[in-house]
Amino acid sequence: MPVPAGRAIASEVTGLGRERPGPMAAVEIARKITENLREGVTGPSAQAAVRGIRRLLGAEAVALADLTGTLERTGRLGEGDEATGLVGEVLRTEARRGRPPLVALPLRAQDELAGVLLVRGRVRISEVRQAASWVEDSLERARLESSAEQAARSELRALRAEISPHFVYNALTVIGSLVRSDPDRSHELMLDFAEFIRYGLARHREYTTVSDEFHAVETYLALQRAVLGDRLRVRIRVAPDVLAVTLPYLVLQPLVENAVRHGVEPGVGGDARSTGLVQVSGEASSEGDLVISVEDDGAGMDPSRAEEILAGKGTGDSVGLSNVDRRLRAVYGAWYGLVVETAPGAGTRVLVRIPMFQPGVVSR
Repeated sequence: MPVPAGRAIASEVTGLGRERPGPMAAVEIARKITENLREGVTGPSAQAAVRGIRRLLGAEAVALADLTGTLERTGRLGEGDEATGLVGEVLRTEARRGRPPLVALPLRAQDELAGVLLVRGRVRISEVRQAASWVEDSLERARLESSAEQAARSELRALRAEISPHFVYNALTVIGSLVRSDPDRSHELMLDFAEFIRYGLARHREYTTVSDEFHAVETYLALQRAVLGDRLRVRIRVAPDVLAVTLPYLVLQPLVENAVRHGVEPGVGGDARSTGLVQVSGEASSEGDLVISVEDDGAGMDPSRAEEILAGKGTGDSVGLSNVDRRLRAVYGAWYGLVVETAPGAGTRVLVRIPMFQPGVVSR
C-alpha cells in the first residue's frame, strides 16, 4: 500500500483548507481508503473512500467518477453543471481539467482510464496530484487482487475437471468385479467412490478444513488400494490441533494423486510388481504455520524438472501441482505455497506451508 503518498499529503498542514488529520491518523485513513476502493470508484464503499480523501486533503469537497460519469461525492462541488462538465472533458481527453478551487484529474489503473478525481478547495495542485496517484495505486492493487482471485477460481475449476478417467475406469472395474464375489466390499467401495466424486465436484466452495481434506484423501487412497492391491502402502498422520484449520478447497487430493501416479503405479525402478509407500502428514510448525507433507518412495526426479513443473511448464497430469501452488500463493502471498524435495532414485516429498489463520479465509 502506498502509504508514503498519504503521509506526505497529511503532513503538509498549510491552513489552506479544512483541518487535516495528523500523520498517524492519516496512515490509518489511507489504509481504510484502500480497502474501500476494492470494488472501484463507485462501488458499495466508495462514499467512505471519498470522505477519507476529503479528510486527507482538507478539501471543501471531493468526488470520484466512473467511466460513465456517475459521481460519488462528499461536500458541495459547485454550482450548476460545472463538475459534470469537467468530468466529461476528462473522460474524453484523459487529461487534467480545471484549476483551483475545482480541479478534475484522470485516474488510471493498469494503463487504462479508470475514472476521475474531483477536488474543490484551497488545496495545492501538487497535493491533488499526489492524491490521484495514490488512488490509482489503490485501484490497481484492487484489480490485481481481483485478477488473482479469478485466476485461482479458474484453476480450481480446472482441478475439479482433472479427475483421471483412467482412475475412474479402474475403480469402477474393481467394484464391478466384487459385486458377486464380495458384495459387502463392493458396496463399501461404491459408497467411497460416490463420496470421492461428490467432494471433487462440489460447487460454490472455495475453502474447507484440514479435517475434510484429509477425509477426502483417505477416501481416494482406499479406492486406489482396491485398484492397486498390495502394491500400494499408505500412512496417514494428522495432529488433532490442526484439523479445524481452514485452507483452500481441493489442495491435497491432486498432490496425493500425483504421488500415487508417479511414485507407485510405475513401480519402484520401473518394476510394476514393486510396492510403493505414500505418506501424508499434517502438523503445526514451531513458527506457527500449518505444514502438510505428501511423500512417496518412488523413482523421484531431477530437481530442475520439479522447478519446471511448479513454474507451470509441465504437461498432462503434472499441471495440478502448479495449479495448487499458484492458488496457495494467490491466497497467502509469495512466502507460502509448495516446496518439492526430490532427486533421481530418492522419491518425492511435497510440502504445503500455510498460516494457521488468514483473514478472509473461512470454511463455509
